[in-house]
Amino acid sequence: MNNGTPEQVIIVGGGPVGLTAAMRLGHFGIPAVVVEAEHEVSRALKASTFHPPTLEMYDEYGITPDLIQSGLVAPTWQVRMHETGEYAEFDLSVLKDDTPHPYRLQAEQWKLSELLHEHIRTRLPGLQVLRGQRCVAISQDENAVRVTVESDTGERQELAGRYVIAADGARSTVRTLLNLEFEGLTFPETTVLATTKFPFHEHIPTLSYINYCWASTGTFSLLRLPGLWRVSLYPWEGESVEDALEPESIEKKLQYILPRDEAYDVLEVRPYRIHQRVVHNYVHGRIVLAGDAAHINSPSGGMGMNGGIHDAFNLTDKLRRIYAGESDALLGQYDRQRRPIAIKHVLQQSGRNRARMQERNEAQRRATLQDLQRKANDPALARNYLLETSMILSLREAATIE
Repeated sequence: MNNGTPEQVIIVGGGPVGLTAAMRLGHFGIPAVVVEAEHEVSRALKASTFHPPTLEMYDEYGITPDLIQSGLVAPTWQVRMHETGEYAEFDLSVLKDDTPHPYRLQAEQWKLSELLHEHIRTRLPGLQVLRGQRCVAISQDENAVRVTVESDTGERQELAGRYVIAADGARSTVRTLLNLEFEGLTFPETTVLATTKFPFHEHIPTLSYINYCWASTGTFSLLRLPGLWRVSLYPWEGESVEDALEPESIEKKLQYILPRDEAYDVLEVRPYRIHQRVVHNYVHGRIVLAGDAAHINSPSGGMGMNGGIHDAFNLTDKLRRIYAGESDALLGQYDRQRRPIAIKHVLQQSGRNRARMQERNEAQRRATLQDLQRKANDPALARNYLLETSMILSLREAATIE
């Protein structure tokens, strides 16, 4: 293993956030190395929604067209009353003057990671991505930072650099090694994510590609991807998480969504808890946190991965200026621009999305639906609402913070 140069940035975590940071630094001519514990890009069920400003960011690097080619362009999204078929539908074309991508893109997170890998391999051959290497220790002084990595065979090596970007996810090793509090809460419900190739859109013709649904039994969501649907389910009242994960329970819930004579072919199932957490500060000397290492939120609305990518773009802009001779006090501006935005626009908005869908009172559901229909049917109100939920407003606000 090449220990690199003392001027390099060491990026812990090789998911979309870490690879994006590495790519950007490579194009800026800043030496960087990525260390990632997994040997291959994980294809586990993770994020699948890309918002307009995220697509804009990747335009500069020619990645957006390939990402669009691998996914589905979703011009609308809905909140639905399942039993009655009523819905509020938001049309992102009202954002046509605000973004060149007035839509959401439905594509699995791993597709972006693979595109970033290929971009780095073919266009930035001097940039190292070290897979199968776990971060096990980290230290720093006023001049440098050192990261100890360990292979599967137990071989250890120390990397030295100028800065570390901790982009190693919700269970961040770096955050743990720094003993940082991850303040916030864990919501009581567990989501059970299931995928199936069954074509819901052929049987419920009013569906969008993105649908958040209320039902008498609780709530669920239907998100379409190329060749399959992702269904987010929740335990029914009185049902344990363990019971909700049983094939019979998943089948019963899918049959409730759309009864059919045959059983559903379920491809994959994954449970996950919902958290809202953020570290007190993103910057700790020469070590800077980004993405899920810094903040995690409810997946409702698809803001988590996008927010982490926005962190990576903001942080690498600051590092570019620092390497050009400006003060590393710019890292403080990164914290000021991204942490409050994560709280106000990502955690709080995704929390509102979650609370809306967890509402059980029928009268309140109907009042909320009517309010959403009113917004969706008024172009000015719809634009204002979509500027927020599409993460455009948060980036504009962040740019004004000194």
